[in-house]
Amino acid sequence: MDLDHYGLTEMPFRLTPDDRFFFASQEHSRALSHLLFGLAQGEGFIVVTGEVGAGKTTLVERLSVRLGTDAYWLATIMVPHSRAEDIVKLVAAGFGMPTEGDVATVTSQLTRRLRAERARGRRALLIVDEAQSVLMPALEELRMLSNLAENGRALLQIVLLGQPQFRATMSSPELDQLSQRVLASYHIGALSRDEVRTYVEHRMRMAGWQDLPRFEEAAFITIYDYTDGIPRRINRLCGRVLLHGTLEQADVITAALVESVARELDTDLTRGAAPPSRAISDIEPDGGNLDRLVPLMKPKGVGR
Repeated sequence: MDLDHYGLTEMPFRLTPDDRFFFASQEHSRALSHLLFGLAQGEGFIVVTGEVGAGKTTLVERLSVRLGTDAYWLATIMVPHSRAEDIVKLVAAGFGMPTEGDVATVTSQLTRRLRAERARGRRALLIVDEAQSVLMPALEELRMLSNLAENGRALLQIVLLGQPQFRATMSSPELDQLSQRVLASYHIGALSRDEVRTYVEHRMRMAGWQDLPRFEEAAFITIYDYTDGIPRRINRLCGRVLLHGTLEQADVITAALVESVARELDTDLTRGAAPPSRAISDIEPDGGNLDRLVPLMKPKGVGR
């Protein structure tokens, strides 16, 4: 897309989470409040769920920036279908620590590092993304890690991010002990129709928008109708709308244009579709998974 046509400084509707574009909707503001309340307890679990594309990852990115690395040692991991015995190594990898040796060795090294960070005044926070794909034995292993403590203070606090079905998983009797350690929980709902307009304008202005193109009021209604107020769907649709607007040299984004693009997107994925590739979530929980999953870990913070 030609950014110059509309005078934009960057793409306003990227799909990659970016805390600079965080939009404090009613739902996201409440979710952030629940996260901060849970963090203030200094222990246990915090659970945040939402539909695919609801903004869970962006919310946590915003939280991470707000917390900073001086007070927190942060790590984000994904552990789809991993065995319970692999969890410690995956957590260690997420914090940027070595994973050589057996589980007992890695656990000992991780515990020492957690104590050292606590002594430095930094709290360890582990964020587990796509929690709905974590097997129950692995969730139980995470609960055991959350029990690590020194002088009556927890050494590790854990945030679980998942899709709506994860709430049903958490209500299982097998996870009763973990559920009792959940100190805050929130489900992120969709944006309202009014918020969709504010969201689109917010992202446009963050990208240097000076009211060109102008959006018809009906265009915002159509955006809502085709996306159900889910932020990632809005981004995908609006990004393509701007592309079409640029190609057509349109100074006004109309409802007709939005609807035409939305219908085109609906057919994009059904034309000439190639056979699906094997996703990480399809990998069986065998002993060879760990080497493939460790590169997914995303360490954050300093002092590693």
